[in-house]
Amino acid sequence: MDCRVICVSRSLGARGEEVARLLAKSLGFRYVDDEIVSRAAEKAGVSPETVEKAERTPPLVVRILEAMAAAPPAEPSGAAILPFLTQTSQGYQDVLGQVIRETAQAGNVVIVAHGASIPLTGMAALLRVFVTASPDTRARRIGEERSLDERAARKEVEDSDGQRREFLRRFYEVSRESPTHYDLVVNTDVLTPKQAASVVVAAARD
Repeated sequence: MDCRVICVSRSLGARGEEVARLLAKSLGFRYVDDEIVSRAAEKAGVSPETVEKAERTPPLVVRILEAMAAAPPAEPSGAAILPFLTQTSQGYQDVLGQVIRETAQAGNVVIVAHGASIPLTGMAALLRVFVTASPDTRARRIGEERSLDERAARKEVEDSDGQRREFLRRFYEVSRESPTHYDLVVNTDVLTPKQAASVVVAAARD
């Protein structure tokens, strides 16, 4: 396929970011992750830190207002941002979708996370990829990377999976994530990031 946009979704500990970076390097594409947060924050008039908290934890408006209350005085107040989120036709969900679509329209890009595969579904020259691995493998990797015992590492994985489910439900009304939300699902239990990236490159170039 003549692929110009690749969305890489990933579960914690699956090494999806590493796969995406190798993929972008192989194809000569831009790698975009934090840029989505920064541009969405700019459009919303809040800090990137506020946007990251809004993506990770529900409910959206409450968490943003809590972040605003704790933010330095230079940041917009909760009262200033609340009308943007609740009284206009373009809440943060719409801002996020707009930034994702604008980024994709530029082409030659690997977009990581932020549920980008969902709003871009149906776009021409798009490949939607999910990088995952078994909970045991992911917990082992997280434990090694963060020096956590087995119980703490498993909790990290479970909490992250829960936040991911909640994000997809709140932002995109996806009640249950399915393999059919993606064109390619890559399991890194056995595959190295380099091998996984090669699989995706082959699909993008074929």
